Amino acid sequence: MNIQIFGTKKCFDTKKAERFFKERRIKYQFIDMKEKGMSKGELSSVKTAVGINELINTKAKNYIRSNLGNVRSAEIKEEILLKDQTLINTPLVRNGRKATVGFKVEVWEEWINEGK
Repeated sequence: MNIQIFGTKKCFDTKKAERFFKERRIKYQFIDMKEKGMSKGELSSVKTAVGINELINTKAKNYIRSNLGNVRSAEIKEEILLKDQTLINTPLVRNGRKATVGFKVEVWEEWINEGK
């Protein structure tokens, strides 16, 4: 298993995701989106796994200003998310080509059971 957790240090669900993997002694890589952010390839991979609309945080401060609610093109949505990553829901948890958005214990348990 190759777990990557994208999130922020202040995000409560990101902390819970980290705790979930720590308690099960599963190594993971934490990427702070305020410091580093996601590359275009990483975002594209996650978008393929979960869908572009699942990634958008409609409660973000910049959501209305970004006009994302009125954008129809997935490519333009992806460009906006790359430029302003505060609009991305966290935590984003990747396991190879698989990914989840938010706190999804059931899916993570499946990944662990598949790896056994």
